[in-house]
Amino acid sequence: MTDEPRAGGTVVLGAGSPLMGDDGLGVEVVASLAERFLAEPDLHFLDGGIWGMQLLPQIEDAERLLVVDVIRSGREPGSLIRMERDEIPRYLRSKISPHQIDLGEVFAVADLRGTFPVRAVALGIEPERVEAYEPISESVRATVPQLVDAIIAQLEAWGHALVPAPKDRGQPRAPNPNAPSPMMWEASRA
Repeated sequence: MTDEPRAGGTVVLGAGSPLMGDDGLGVEVVASLAERFLAEPDLHFLDGGIWGMQLLPQIEDAERLLVVDVIRSGREPGSLIRMERDEIPRYLRSKISPHQIDLGEVFAVADLRGTFPVRAVALGIEPERVEAYEPISESVRATVPQLVDAIIAQLEAWGHALVPAPKDRGQPRAPNPNAPSPMMWEASRA
């Protein structure tokens, strides 16, 4: 993934947990895109995983936010889903543990502070199953090419010129020392 975003850039945030079946989709797709395209100064691919409030600075610094995740909407599993800024859930709720922070709450805090990006879109796929230690389901996996096309189209609409990375890139990227450190598993993500 790339460096921490600078104010005014675009953050592509892959959300979810790779340990929870279809919920790992966002992290996997965003990691793949980060390897597929050359870095741009104002385009940042971020492994949001389950880091909770540690993501707040990256979200608040972004001018444009593209969230990639599974999205439960009641549609058929494998359906491609797009949510515009005002449709993206933002809420606060009571917790029994500080490890129960999820993205909806991070978005709510940014919204309350007046720092939730004006340009925000969520793209995802309706999950079939979100179960511990299961692989991504075939119905979700089959829709990934459409999801990637939708992500690329959105980034291009926001003015990004996505240049393919050379096939022989060589060494994998080093871990980002400025990225938030992972938090313990959040039970509320399921």
